[in-house]
Amino acid sequence: MKRGLILLLMSALFAGAAISAAAAETATLRNGYTIQFDRRELRGDWTRLYLSASPDDFVDVRTDEIVGFEVEGMAPIPPRQPAPRASDANATDIEELVSAASAHTNLSPNLIKSVIRAESGFNPNAVSRKGAQGLMQLMPQTAARMGVQNALDPSENVEGGARYLSELLGFFHNDVVKALAAYNAGPQRVEQYHGVPPYPETVAYVRKVIRDLNQTPSHDSAKAEVDHPSGSGAKPATLMPRKPARAAEPAVASGPESYFERHPLSRE
Repeated sequence: MKRGLILLLMSALFAGAAISAAAAETATLRNGYTIQFDRRELRGDWTRLYLSASPDDFVDVRTDEIVGFEVEGMAPIPPRQPAPRASDANATDIEELVSAASAHTNLSPNLIKSVIRAESGFNPNAVSRKGAQGLMQLMPQTAARMGVQNALDPSENVEGGARYLSELLGFFHNDVVKALAAYNAGPQRVEQYHGVPPYPETVAYVRKVIRDLNQTPSHDSAKAEVDHPSGSGAKPATLMPRKPARAAEPAVASGPESYFERHPLSRE
């Protein structure tokens, strides 16, 4: 009798565990975004959210950015051990961070700010649904490769994002359009399509950054031009600084759409 009762209790426990494992869990972030995940793991100031059963499919989110967790059919669960929130950066702080990153990478400050505006709207605590974080929306893998330990720290984020953008510009021979497309969709996709990939999000992103860049008054000593060749087989728009030591923003007199009109995205 006792043995049967023990077996019954064990069966109930295993059944409860199976139901819990199957239940979808969602993390709600301060910025309003939600992330669905299979399981979570607290790692110091960070919470690792495993998006699937694979141990390599995860996103690290600062614990203080998580408002709470919800499981289907259960009341919201508050996050464990919230860490102190990263200090917000005001406009003056961001201007100084951009200036420092510009000096370290030789990128135009206006180019860095245009990318920040398109990526996060100058919100240092922004976290996307895919896990990109901070002002320049660094993915965890990119942040790690750039040596960024805390992607929500404005100083580290801007420095790491500027280094990554500078790396892409070097890889694509100073072609700003390709570098921006690679920043959004990845360099592999840009190589695959020999230019801007035909993804609506990437096309809109590149247009947005270039348009913002062209509308920003430039006070840089180094000017740049973007070539817009016409005809079939024309080369993509390329940044051509008059001072090789500095990669300044492109000036597209005819508007950002001209590149896309003259360079079809569909390629054989």
